[in-house]
Amino acid sequence: MAKIDVINQTGAVVDSIELNDDVFGIEPHQQAMYDVLVMQAAGKRQGTAKTKTRSEVRGGGRKPYRQKGTGRARQGSIRAPQYRGGGTVFGVVPRDYHYRVNKKIRRLALKSALSEKVAETAFTVVDKFELAQPKTKEFVSIMDAINAPAKTLFVVAEEEDAANAYLSARNIPGTKMLTSKAVNVFDLVNANKVVMTAAAVKEVEEALA
Repeated sequence: MAKIDVINQTGAVVDSIELNDDVFGIEPHQQAMYDVLVMQAAGKRQGTAKTKTRSEVRGGGRKPYRQKGTGRARQGSIRAPQYRGGGTVFGVVPRDYHYRVNKKIRRLALKSALSEKVAETAFTVVDKFELAQPKTKEFVSIMDAINAPAKTLFVVAEEEDAANAYLSARNIPGTKMLTSKAVNVFDLVNANKVVMTAAAVKEVEEALA
């Protein structure tokens, strides 16, 4: 098991923790991560695109000209698809783009993304976040102390009281804070650095090991 330093809010090393190699030390599976990322992107689509068929376009109830004797092709409505302003044939309709990748692949992708961050030394463990009150300026100073760039994902444990830290971080562009249960591949890959509390590391290991 790989050992990693645990730092406090001031950036000082206060302890060390062993990371489970089955979660934080596997060979990243690029295809699994890709499949899960595509799934997440599809799930975010609104699916509200809509075009009108000829029966839904306003007007066109009267036959534009008589059936025979004009020398032209017969027409029943000016809202037919071949007319400008007519209905659309096989146009898009509202739909749900959401689908699921099987659980084994989702777990593999999550472990791959975590292992990739550890391998890239873009992973830090802190002991806890303690703020007396929500204060963005104070959280920015914590980020500076622990060398966290603007695009950082912070992960806290479910049982931790991190409400003040969450409220302090939410107004910082590019910064995101999640609980261990809400960690996902997209946010891990999208972040330049991942900062987890020691308690969150344990919860993630229990869930994925």
